[in-house]
Amino acid sequence: MDPARIGALLEPFLRDNSTIRSESAGPPVPAPVLPADQLQHISTYIDLLLHWNARINLTSIRQPEDIVTRHFGESLFAARQLFPVSNGQPALSPPEVIDVGSGAGFPGLPIKLWAPGIHVTLIESNQKKAVFLREVVRALTLTGVDILAVRSDTVRRAADVVTLRAVERFASILPTAATLVRPGGRLAILIGEPQIPHAHSLVKGFQWTSPFHLPHSSNRCLIIGHKESNQ
Repeated sequence: MDPARIGALLEPFLRDNSTIRSESAGPPVPAPVLPADQLQHISTYIDLLLHWNARINLTSIRQPEDIVTRHFGESLFAARQLFPVSNGQPALSPPEVIDVGSGAGFPGLPIKLWAPGIHVTLIESNQKKAVFLREVVRALTLTGVDILAVRSDTVRRAADVVTLRAVERFASILPTAATLVRPGGRLAILIGEPQIPHAHSLVKGFQWTSPFHLPHSSNRCLIIGHKESNQ
């Protein structure tokens, strides 16, 4: 897919005014322009996803432009909130991220593309999907990425940031994801707005931000919970 077109499709997800802003916050900061190498990485990633999707079910979304907005747009929207741009570069701290139920790599791998200095662990129990993730990491020559082809409830490590998209068995996976967050760390969930009360009820010991509403969606949003230090 043409990298320039990818950049144009992603622009709404990278604007500051795509988040909740108060009237006193001033004019929105222009969206950062993704470097050419990041756009090329995304183009390569899409090509791999479409090729593999013909053999294994990685995503029900088949059109490349829809893949850009739904998968990469949502993931980079989350990345922008978690790792804000400072002096033209995304923050490199906190360094450890765990993505639970990565599937085809979202949001974990786009977050890694956004902030290359972080270390990302992708947890995906489906062996075929894990093989695909390894192929993407190899093709994009990414370092600092671990892929664990195991159930998330068997993982014995913790991270400063844990990410999760609303998935099947959400009610059982979310409490497990919460246990992987270090005290003082953050849990970031891409979710449908009607699911937010349920998500809050499933995990305790977190202070939640107001929802960040996603562009081009009537009800999808990002919520971020800060884990209390004594948990």
